[in-house]
Amino acid sequence: MVNMQAKKVVLAYSGGLDTSAIVPWLVENVGCEVVAFVADVGQGEEELAGIEEKARQSGASACHVVDLRREFIEEYVFPTLISGAVYEGRYLLGTSMARPVIAKAQVEIARKVGADAVAHGCTGKGNDQVRFEATFAALAPDLQVIAPWREWNLRSREQLLAYLAERNIPCSSSLAKIYSRDRNLWHISHEGGAIEDPWNAPPEDVWLLTVPPQEAPDEPTDVHLTFERGRPVALDGTRLPGHELVARLNVIAGQNGVGRVDLVENRCVGMKSRGLYETPGGTVIVEALRGLEELTLDRETLHLRQELALKFARLVYDGRWFTSVRDSISHCCERIAQRT
Repeated sequence: MVNMQAKKVVLAYSGGLDTSAIVPWLVENVGCEVVAFVADVGQGEEELAGIEEKARQSGASACHVVDLRREFIEEYVFPTLISGAVYEGRYLLGTSMARPVIAKAQVEIARKVGADAVAHGCTGKGNDQVRFEATFAALAPDLQVIAPWREWNLRSREQLLAYLAERNIPCSSSLAKIYSRDRNLWHISHEGGAIEDPWNAPPEDVWLLTVPPQEAPDEPTDVHLTFERGRPVALDGTRLPGHELVARLNVIAGQNGVGRVDLVENRCVGMKSRGLYETPGGTVIVEALRGLEELTLDRETLHLRQELALKFARLVYDGRWFTSVRDSISHCCERIAQRT
């Protein structure tokens, strides 16, 4: 176990099983005050309802809920969109883009409350531990980072549920909830359960944002997107903030069965992982912008942007948002997007 001597820790808190257990674990094993930080990146009212009280019941001294929806879409999603980045040709980077905006806001809360450490609930086998900690290292190298999944001896959902039950801490999770999901305004991901076997077809009950093609309307739904400098600014002639435009388009595209992806990706930690992704509005936006680029970019410029997209996707996937190389590619792609 690493040396953990923090006095006040800001935990990236979701209200789920893992972070609900992490709060009392930090109090008991580190002897610190725990401040919960909740990032609203568009995961929905169902996940956010009552979350402050839930954090306090788990043992947090306070809970800060920060609305990051506009910042997430305008400053992370749209720059990635403009770059053309798609990881391994299929993944539209929904989770990858959300982690740096969450970790950045977590650091800001840590500074605000005078914390000397930050903590996250990412497992030791996933990408997110890398993404969070790369952001912490870039923005706040002085803060201690605590990753309970690499330290504690709780290794299963059964053990986590028992741990909370022993302490009379309420939790909405159960053994029946077999899927691990991550949702934000751009997408939702699904992992676990029957999905882990690549031989199994995706169960229809896993999908939340999209209908199956056979249930989509027989007639197409026409939508009109307006772009300025590579960014969508209006839907059907109505100018909207980016996060509102994406939210509305999610509904329209989802009702038409658009945006499902079933893939096996190469994680940055060296493992392969099967995931199901729903990115309804994002899929429409990406396809529309690609078509616009075909009309407006000359051959050499388009090919350069495509080359940069591969590098940009890898940087975002690996959690290297706050790096000079990612920033430099963004500046180049913003210049290319002047005509779209």
